[in-house]
Amino acid sequence: MSQIALPSSKPNNPNFSSGPCAKRPGWSVDALKDAPFGRSHRAKVGKAKLEQVIDLSAEILGLPAGWRLGIVPASDTGAVEMALWSLLGARGVDMFAWDTFGLTWVADVNKQLKLDDVRVFTAPFGRLPDLSQADFDRDVVFTWNGTTAGVRVPDGDWIAADRQGLTICDATSAVFAMDMPWDKLDVVTWSWQKVLGGEGAHGMLALSPRAVERLETHVPAWPLPKIFRLTSGGKLVEGIFRGETINTPSMLAVEDQIDALLWAKSVGGLPGLMARAEASRKAIQDWLDASDWAVNLVEVPAQRSCTSVCMTIKAPVFTALSAEDQAAFAKKMVSLLDKHGVAFDIGSYRDAPPGLRIWTGATVETADVVALLPWLDWAFAQVAADTVSK
Repeated sequence: MSQIALPSSKPNNPNFSSGPCAKRPGWSVDALKDAPFGRSHRAKVGKAKLEQVIDLSAEILGLPAGWRLGIVPASDTGAVEMALWSLLGARGVDMFAWDTFGLTWVADVNKQLKLDDVRVFTAPFGRLPDLSQADFDRDVVFTWNGTTAGVRVPDGDWIAADRQGLTICDATSAVFAMDMPWDKLDVVTWSWQKVLGGEGAHGMLALSPRAVERLETHVPAWPLPKIFRLTSGGKLVEGIFRGETINTPSMLAVEDQIDALLWAKSVGGLPGLMARAEASRKAIQDWLDASDWAVNLVEVPAQRSCTSVCMTIKAPVFTALSAEDQAAFAKKMVSLLDKHGVAFDIGSYRDAPPGLRIWTGATVETADVVALLPWLDWAFAQVAADTVSK
């Protein structure tokens, strides 16, 4: 193997995984010392902790009056599927997908719920489908930020204010890092392990008054598992949105989320969180603009994610390779960076084009992103030299 000089410094925190994501700066297990270990989540102390997560989340995000916010099982996946299973079927539905998880929701609606009136609009990795095709007399399902593709919806201008259907938005890698137009949304879901660097297994489900009305007037044509049931006797189960979770949550993870939310307030709330993510995105994009080998997977600047930055390789030494060898090239880069303790878990998602994916959510320090960039140049040069020498 050729030997190329190593960069002089490393990121202080090499955790650039897209989930679970880096803990907030300065985090330690001492942050969990007040967790009510061994206590019931239904006890006064446990319920108060769960309510605190709901109240802090709503406060930081500026959730409008009348919205309900609840903690649900099975992370963002559970929250999305709870919404799809409980709300769809009353109208036709338009599905927009441009990454792996968006396509998963399409498969759920077509293959599991088997709805008759479904229109699907897709785009390849790195692009958005034509959002102008949405018919808001129908329900519309989409992701705000395609975590595996690095493509985000730039704004909510395309969503009708006078819509008759519901807008159901998987926003797991957008919430707390991007400005959500709540007046254009009816259902929004996310998980704890993304922008705030929390732990897995818990999801958040936010419902507008219009979504609540649908729940209370629409009976799905299929049976609902217990963990999906949001109504009882035709009325919303309000307790779910006051900390009375459907199943047993991890109070350790709850305590960790409270710590993350308090940190979020300390850095300026939502504006501060957004600024942190945008600063890291800009640092990478400035580097990409000057790079002779790497390029953002997303061509349209306004559609580039500020949390899951996806890049591919444009250098001829890479593009001349077969698809299999391109994947191997990128994996070698990832392996080298991991071996040197510089960056962990930054390979492209398995369905995406070969390349790198760097998480730049609010818990990531921009200084660490800047320190990483020379190492990306080093890893590319190292693998390229070895490829040419074969």
